[in-house]
Amino acid sequence: MGEAPEAWGRVAEDGTVYVRTADGERQVGSWAAGSPDEALAYYQRKFDGLKVEVDLIANRLKQSGPSAPSPKDALDKIGKLREQISGAAAVGDLDGLLARLDGLVELAEQRRAEHRAAREQQQADARAAKQALAEEAERLAASTEWRVAGDRMKVLLEEWKAAPRLDRKTDDELWHRLSQSRSAFAKRRKQHFAELDQQRVQIRAHKERLIAEAESLQDSTDWNPTAGRFRDLMGEWKTAGRAQRDVEDELWKRFKAAQDTFFAARNAVLDERSGAERENLAAKELLVTEAEALLPITDHRAARVALRSINERWEAIGPVPRDARQRIEGRLHTVDRAIADAEAAELSRKDPEKRARAEATVEQLRTAIAKLQTQAEKARAAGQEKKAAEAEASIAARREWLTEAEKALEEFTR
Repeated sequence: MGEAPEAWGRVAEDGTVYVRTADGERQVGSWAAGSPDEALAYYQRKFDGLKVEVDLIANRLKQSGPSAPSPKDALDKIGKLREQISGAAAVGDLDGLLARLDGLVELAEQRRAEHRAAREQQQADARAAKQALAEEAERLAASTEWRVAGDRMKVLLEEWKAAPRLDRKTDDELWHRLSQSRSAFAKRRKQHFAELDQQRVQIRAHKERLIAEAESLQDSTDWNPTAGRFRDLMGEWKTAGRAQRDVEDELWKRFKAAQDTFFAARNAVLDERSGAERENLAAKELLVTEAEALLPITDHRAARVALRSINERWEAIGPVPRDARQRIEGRLHTVDRAIADAEAAELSRKDPEKRARAEATVEQLRTAIAKLQTQAEKARAAGQEKKAAEAEASIAARREWLTEAEKALEEFTR
């Protein structure tokens, strides 16, 4: 309970109501109906309303986080309250309220200093973060790890966008360093792949020449020298490098066709369907069975190593009967293609853009479901059952979509 209103004011015989302050008595109104106690109680309630306002701003200044008022807003409110209290038509300890406001001004100024320090610290942290981004971009600009560095450059750009802005001059300077590094890296990468494309063109031309010579030799009956030359051509083929994948496969088919034509003819002449060829076929049957045991592919790297070992032993075995060659080699090629498909699938799963799209889809669906759930709850609370049912139906549909989207996203985390 506060002090009685009589301690802070009085009602004169003519009904005039006065409040006592440090400067003396001040008229705050007049009262014609009722007793003096009722008059003082009425004007005390006016005082209580002002006190509530002071208590409210005091409590808010003690808060922190988003709910706390800005120091400027608090000071503005204190100024307005000071004006209201100074001329208030109220009975109570008005001087005490004004004294409390003086203390709240100090607290608001303290909060303003804290906010200023926090902003300065945030700017310092943002400056350090953006400085680090620019420096990392400058290091990456000289990298030859094209895929890894390119992916990291994208991350640096996203982190830059998410960071707070600095003063214009500093922000522009650091952005120029980051942007210049990204441009330099992109230019070097473009040049690298242009050179790689040019190398592949040269490799293709070289292999076309090897194919032309192989095709000119495929009908030769000078068995031993021609066989030696085919071995030399194969050595050149292996050291020439690889053309574009689709081109490489076609070139290899042509080269191997010429080679197979020659060796098939030679083997037919020397010992068609010889016991040695049948033994070779039996050995390759075992190798194909060993290769097919790798299916289905669960670890493409281990499978590729295993198939390489099989291929080396395959090449060391020698020719098989002509009528079995396509069948046995086709089975081995099926395993090779399965490994290649697994390699390609892993590259696709590592594609950051596809993963980002999958993550965005999952997040959008989750947000939509949460929003619909809120709508359904509000509709049901309002007795709008039809609207709630419609929202529930939409939620069910989106949950099915979300399940599919999450399955798609899981493909990128295997």
